[in-house]
Amino acid sequence: MTAAPPVSQPESPFARLSALSALARWWQGFGRAPRIMGLDVARALAVLGMVGAHVATTAEEVRVFEPDTWNALVHGRSSILFAVLAGISISLMTGRTRIPRRDDLPRLRLNLIGRGAAVFVIGIALELLGTPVAVILTVYGLVYVAAIPMLRWRVRHLLLAAGVLAVAGPPLLALARVLSLGATGPGTDMVLFGTYPITVWMALVLVGMAIGRLRVDTARTAGALLVAGIVFAVGGYGLGALGGALQPADGDEGSSIVDGSGSEEMPAPIPASEVDFGDAVCDSWGDGEFSCYPQPSQSELDAPPSGSPSSSEIDEGYDGGGGWSSYPQALAEQLPGEAVVSALVSSGPHSGGTAEILGSGGFAVAVIGACLLLSRPLRWVLLPFAALGSMPLTAYSAHIVAIVAIAGPAGLPDGEHAWGWFSLSLLVATTGWAIIVGQGPLERLVARAAAAMSAGAAPAPAAPDRPRVDA
Repeated sequence: MTAAPPVSQPESPFARLSALSALARWWQGFGRAPRIMGLDVARALAVLGMVGAHVATTAEEVRVFEPDTWNALVHGRSSILFAVLAGISISLMTGRTRIPRRDDLPRLRLNLIGRGAAVFVIGIALELLGTPVAVILTVYGLVYVAAIPMLRWRVRHLLLAAGVLAVAGPPLLALARVLSLGATGPGTDMVLFGTYPITVWMALVLVGMAIGRLRVDTARTAGALLVAGIVFAVGGYGLGALGGALQPADGDEGSSIVDGSGSEEMPAPIPASEVDFGDAVCDSWGDGEFSCYPQPSQSELDAPPSGSPSSSEIDEGYDGGGGWSSYPQALAEQLPGEAVVSALVSSGPHSGGTAEILGSGGFAVAVIGACLLLSRPLRWVLLPFAALGSMPLTAYSAHIVAIVAIAGPAGLPDGEHAWGWFSLSLLVATTGWAIIVGQGPLERLVARAAAAMSAGAAPAPAAPDRPRVDA
């Protein structure tokens, strides 16, 4: 009599937590295509950097020879790293090192539109939570749609367009703002004059798309990215330093950043006991900071609105405050020449200047190159970062929700170690999710939205080899 074969028991998902090798096995089989670990590590650094920019107390600017100011690197550069990685992801999704076939374009376009729409909606939902964070996802969703016309561009064309946009985009945008006398609106605020102007983002996305068309899984490409990134970072920040040195330092038009040299004599503070606030109304901003202003009198409260059509003062203002006759003077007051020059040499975080694009864009490329080089020898150490970077949308959204849960609407966590606790929590949570479940929940949602949008596209017929675009 032959013995009955042993009955196999279903393995508990939590049994996979017993060894770190489970994460490595999951990583090797994750998704339909092999993942490039270094890119996910870079995505993790971008997310953690943005978390630090939101919850950490950092220096105002980076001083190379003062390590305690290096935490200021997270400001502006983290979102720019995110933008470059977005371009890389678009190329990886649309053919990697091969130009997508024309027959594939309808499906790819619909896929990107669906993906962008889902990310945009998630961004709107996060903005409705009322945090003081400038949510990046709404513009991030628009990037997917804006990149559609460039899907079949070669590497050299992508880099050429990125260079033209980086150099000419900020001055032209500054000139447009001056000519419009600072016009504002929902569309211009989000796309042109907001925290993430499209001139900055698209230049960086095009660079990322060019990188994604290369063999980023090779050490040669990673080394070239590291060197090129350092060169552009030095050049961009050097341009910013030169522009700052040449700018006039008189009056209130000087730099708002204190250099710490002590050459500027600061006014002595006045004790609060010596100030007569009278009937002023004061608002507390926390940390002992107050803003006070005179309380309006009853006659002022009872006065008709300043915008009343019967107000002679408003009528007089309309007669002399607008129209083509006053436009030349108003335009001259905008200082168009200084605005254009400033757009070229500005390198500060979120300044949108050419120097920032070159400097911070080069920094982002260098970080990507370093992550690609280090991901192999430090594979086991970096696996938790790779797990976090495989679900950046989930991690980013989770930290926004956590800010609301901890600090409430319009608040930010107050703690010296908030950044560390946020980072550790995200690393542990995403690593556990990756081992037990796999793909991040919001990444899965976006993938389903993209698949649903592209489901109506006719399947592309089989075709011979496509031309490579890594040259």
